Amino acid sequence: MAKPVRNSAHPPSPTTRSDLWVAGTEEPDWMVASTDEGAQEMERDEPQGRSVEQRGTRVVDDFVIDDSASDDERMIINMGPQHPSTHGVLRLNLELEGEIVRRVKPIIGYLHTGMEKTAETLTFLQGGTNVTRMDYLAPLHNELCYSLAVEKLLGIDLPPRTLAIRVLMTELNRVSSHLVATATNGMDIGAISMLLYGFRERELILDFFEKTTGLRMNHNYIRPGGVAADLPDGWEDDVSDILERIPAAMDDYEDLLKENPIWKGRTQGVGIITEEECLAYGITGPTLRATGSQWDLRKSQPYSGIEQYEFDVVSGTHGDVYDRYRVRIGEMYQSLRIVEQVANSMPAGDYTTEDRKVSPPPRSRIDESMEALIHHFKIYTEGYKVPEGEVYVAIESPRGELGCYIVSDGGAKPLRMHTRAPSFANLQALPIMMADSLVADTIASIASLDPVMGDVDR
Repeated sequence: MAKPVRNSAHPPSPTTRSDLWVAGTEEPDWMVASTDEGAQEMERDEPQGRSVEQRGTRVVDDFVIDDSASDDERMIINMGPQHPSTHGVLRLNLELEGEIVRRVKPIIGYLHTGMEKTAETLTFLQGGTNVTRMDYLAPLHNELCYSLAVEKLLGIDLPPRTLAIRVLMTELNRVSSHLVATATNGMDIGAISMLLYGFRERELILDFFEKTTGLRMNHNYIRPGGVAADLPDGWEDDVSDILERIPAAMDDYEDLLKENPIWKGRTQGVGIITEEECLAYGITGPTLRATGSQWDLRKSQPYSGIEQYEFDVVSGTHGDVYDRYRVRIGEMYQSLRIVEQVANSMPAGDYTTEDRKVSPPPRSRIDESMEALIHHFKIYTEGYKVPEGEVYVAIESPRGELGCYIVSDGGAKPLRMHTRAPSFANLQALPIMMADSLVADTIASIASLDPVMGDVDR
């Protein structure tokens, strides 16, 4: 087929948009409008609907805005995506009036990797290597949510030991994720010691993860049908060490921050969001619970047998940066409480399902049985077929409701997969938190959301 000519005096009409555009030639007018980065910029005269969103007044107008200021008194500046305190490649357009932020427009997409489309090219068994890389601070939660969705389509049951291992690993992952959130939140506001302390204790958990899964992150450990391997020898001592050292270290965090007048001055009354606004925008996790809500999927929609363990839902009062910090500290204590209960009641038995159509044979059997070798070969090359249907499963990740929607056409690969990423929904809180506040509080508000841009863009 002949290539369309792009330097013609007559640009192509909208009806020829199926033509290919050759890189290095003049870009068609219809494509410029949709791909030009300038189209993402905040305009001085935005439509009413967009202006309301950027001012954070869609639900409740709880700020006093002086609209008498002229355009000469306001300027639009760009923050990110390369800024070190946007917690990834997040870009913000800010309209400033002096040092006051009047409007905010988050711009995303700089880390887009197409993981949901990639899922359609991978078997259900291979899918774990894909989803674990989305929220890279909570990879085990990504794996768990995906595995629960696949298992719901398969209609299989799991042994009690499998469920206990999953709870143990994901609650430890919650602690490690909150340690990063607390450490980086402290660093962003100037508490450099908090950064050193948080990453110091996180190493204890990552060392245990590496011993169990072989990797410090992106584990592909929780898989449909069970987990990749049983807990290693001596895991009880490792968990006991974590349960002893991390709570003691968290006392140092309390001494450093809880009543620190500088910390309280930079966080209390800053970045406020109400429960009504959170519910309107689908904002979940510690950000929602800091407003006073008790919504936690581990209580309202329990999974993996977590309902058999005792723990409390930690909530705040004011919905500000300080309360979000306090909620994460409290949740770490509660997660360690769950981990202790799991460790003391770990059941014996298999760590994978007995359904051999889903679970690969043990490696020891491969050298003994030709049938086991063939089974191993076929399950890793062709995968297993999942019954036709669609399903949505949600769990409580460190950032809020993490959901996985999968459609199967009866084959070995998903027909469609979509992830309900909590960081994506939570970014909608930024205009609400930041509008009509000091630009100096911008970094504190972003950090308190604990966004992971791999979770946003996917």
